[in-house]
Amino acid sequence: MGIQDISERIAAAASEVGRSRESVKLIAVSKVQPNARVEAVLQEGHRCFGENRVQEAAGKWPEFREVFDDIDLHLIGPLQTNKARQAFDLFQSIHSLDRPKLAKTFARLAQETGYCPELFVQVNTGEEAQKAGILPSEADAFIKDCQALDLSITGLMCIPPVDEEPSLHFALLSKIAKRNGLDGLSMGMSSDFEKAIRLGATHVRVGSAIFGARVAAP
Repeated sequence: MGIQDISERIAAAASEVGRSRESVKLIAVSKVQPNARVEAVLQEGHRCFGENRVQEAAGKWPEFREVFDDIDLHLIGPLQTNKARQAFDLFQSIHSLDRPKLAKTFARLAQETGYCPELFVQVNTGEEAQKAGILPSEADAFIKDCQALDLSITGLMCIPPVDEEPSLHFALLSKIAKRNGLDGLSMGMSSDFEKAIRLGATHVRVGSAIFGARVAAP
């Protein structure tokens, strides 16, 4: 659809609930997309992108940063603890803080470097065994543990089960965020970002609606 079309849809969904377009950050999910497609979106002036893997981002974004200013890169996929330092160097935001060991590693790196990306706690709202994330019943305690480590938590992130109504999961995530005093809600993808915005999303992760179907690397 293109960045402009998606932006207009975001503005319309936000307006329905009395919010401004500026209250929602559009993360263009560029994982497994050819560089030519990504560059076309950069040429349109968009600067906020999402990647799933540290290794893929490391092979793509340093080169783009030499040409385009102010790139705002978000890690939206799972992160291995041994890649945390590299993630700190590459990303402005990490949306997949999902376990105590990773929180402790982030805290140590933040102390060492004096810098920390924006952090979102991933909540497994569907309690799916195969999916990463803190269980909803454990989220409050985990958020407090992270804050006790001097980590500043921006908000929460979720990926609803594919076969369930996403609004139920967006509402649950919003409820957990509100009772913990967190403003950031990373929720909503190509098929449901308008529902997410109506329920408070501050960050929406849109890939295929912008870039078309993913193209696996050869």
